[in-house]
Amino acid sequence: MKNGKNPTLKQKKAIHAAGFEPNDWLIFKAEAHRLHIVHRTSGRTAIILP
Repeated sequence: MKNGKNPTLKQKKAIHAAGFEPNDWLIFKAEAHRLHIVHRTSGRTAIILP
């Protein structure tokens, strides 16, 4: 599993807007126009556009 960090409030809003539950996801890479997220338990990854 990737080493994720807890999302900030702005990132949580972007995760929620993309249809994911923010408390279940961690940020492992934050770019200017993309967030790379990983699920806390399953390890599934996703890329969202904030």
